[in-house]
Amino acid sequence: MSLLYDEGQLAIAAETRKVLEARVNTKEMLALLEQQGLFHAPFWETAKQQGWTALALPEAYGGLDLTLVELGLIALQTGRTLAGAPFLTTSYGAARAVLDHGSEALKDAWLPRLASGEAIGAIAFAEGQEPVPALPTVTYAHGLLNGIKPSVSGGSQAHLAIVLASEAGTPVLVAADLTGAERQVFHTFDNSRCTANLVFQNTSATLLASGDAALQAALHVLALQSVVTAHEQTGGAEALIEQARDYANTRRAFGQPIGAFQSVKHRIAELYGLVELARANALQAAASEGQPGFLKVAAAARIQATEAYDTAARDCVQVHGGIGVTWEGGLHLHMRRSRTLAVEQGNLLFWEDVLVDQLTGEMA
Repeated sequence: MSLLYDEGQLAIAAETRKVLEARVNTKEMLALLEQQGLFHAPFWETAKQQGWTALALPEAYGGLDLTLVELGLIALQTGRTLAGAPFLTTSYGAARAVLDHGSEALKDAWLPRLASGEAIGAIAFAEGQEPVPALPTVTYAHGLLNGIKPSVSGGSQAHLAIVLASEAGTPVLVAADLTGAERQVFHTFDNSRCTANLVFQNTSATLLASGDAALQAALHVLALQSVVTAHEQTGGAEALIEQARDYANTRRAFGQPIGAFQSVKHRIAELYGLVELARANALQAAASEGQPGFLKVAAAARIQATEAYDTAARDCVQVHGGIGVTWEGGLHLHMRRSRTLAVEQGNLLFWEDVLVDQLTGEMA
């Protein structure tokens, strides 16, 4: 298995970066911080126009039939520019759940709409501190959902939700049409993620999987989304390193650039190592999709990328000193995004447990 991008993949990355840097700017991202439930519309229109929404879906349903590797490259570039919407990740997770577990009728109804970006998907698994609860409080009976799924990323704008619920004491995975569903939007650390509570009151839903198969399917979908998120985190960390490097080479103190001081240069060098490890882990996970051991490498990628982005967000502010905490500087946007992504697909403790379970299973 190659862990190097080919020429076509590098071209996708370069063109994506060029397009996003032209259409996403700090001023617009700052405005979104004060608006609940909204997203950066120009970014999402760009995603649809460029075909990013269809990238990793089959041609039979309007997709481009590429892989998680190419989608990861897009996510990495969106992380660099702080793209103001989570839908590339959430719609992909919803689409994969329907593709892998849905009926042909369900696929025909939703996959072309998700591929075109006409419809937005969301994943509603977590309850309390459990990203994949063994027995959710949301109930499913006779084709109807009832209950509340809290803090759903993309929930304020989603048309379709993949929900982990319970039916007569058994976990089930269902696809819910959110037409008419109540969304409780609230202020968050990063409002551009369109986070909302989804309130189900006899909401129509279609069964995808039941019992242990439902829990396994939910964990797999979460792992797929976590690989996309790991790329986004890596892109954000990469952008922060470049900002810290450029600032350290131009800001002078005591007659020399601050980058000449060991405390600064060593910090930036350590960040470089973290980012390259995150990049390698994310690529390995994306290239391993569909193969044995995918869950293990997905967990490793998630853990490494979270550490890289969190550390880069903190240290880049430190390198910039006082200007690093100003509103106009925009570094706090990365701080907000790093903290949001660190918990969006399950926190580090959850993924560390997943990794340990996978490793101990191999050694048993």
